[in-house]
Amino acid sequence: SGKPMTPNPSRPQSAQRYNLGRVQRRRKLVIAAVTLVVLMMLPLMQSLAQVEMFTHEVVEIGGIALILIAIFGRAWCTLYIGGRKASQLTDVGPYSISRNPLYMFSFIGAAGIGAQTGSFLIALLFGAGALVIFLPVILKEEHALGELFGTPFEDYKARVPRFGPRLGAWKDADVLEVRPKLLVRTLRDGLVFLMVIPVFELIDWLQVSGLIDPLVYLP
Repeated sequence: SGKPMTPNPSRPQSAQRYNLGRVQRRRKLVIAAVTLVVLMMLPLMQSLAQVEMFTHEVVEIGGIALILIAIFGRAWCTLYIGGRKASQLTDVGPYSISRNPLYMFSFIGAAGIGAQTGSFLIALLFGAGALVIFLPVILKEEHALGELFGTPFEDYKARVPRFGPRLGAWKDADVLEVRPKLLVRTLRDGLVFLMVIPVFELIDWLQVSGLIDPLVYLP
């Protein structure tokens, strides 16, 4: 319907929102931990295609395209849900075809980051790794949302896939209330994806110069 669905009154809303907030704080910690691990692993990985080879460069450019899709996709999602996750159930726009479009775009961004190694396989591993790492957080978040919204959320789960997208289920809102600060914050956070590009270029230079010897070479 696109109408706001309010929290389930059967439990104190403060407790419901606390559970959801706790899961979201855990998500931020997971992101920070994963980022640290990835930064430590990156210098040790490289593609079989050497730097400046055609295949290497094509994968890198494709990865940049994925990163841009992730940044603008996350901003698109924020237009619909920014600041409203604990106050109403959003089931329009990207949330009408996927229950977790923000995560989906994050997985795309992770694959784009992996592609900066010039390796198609590493790109896939980064995307799949992000899915494996965040799936437990997604499940906990869905449980918290189920407690918060009750039956409407269960109906939503039956209608919309966890990831999707189920394009045939698309529906839009007539009016959107946009919160500029949250949109700007999402775009700013998304720039972290772009910041990895010069980092990878530095790593490429260090590897070509022989200052770092990669331990893993993948196609």
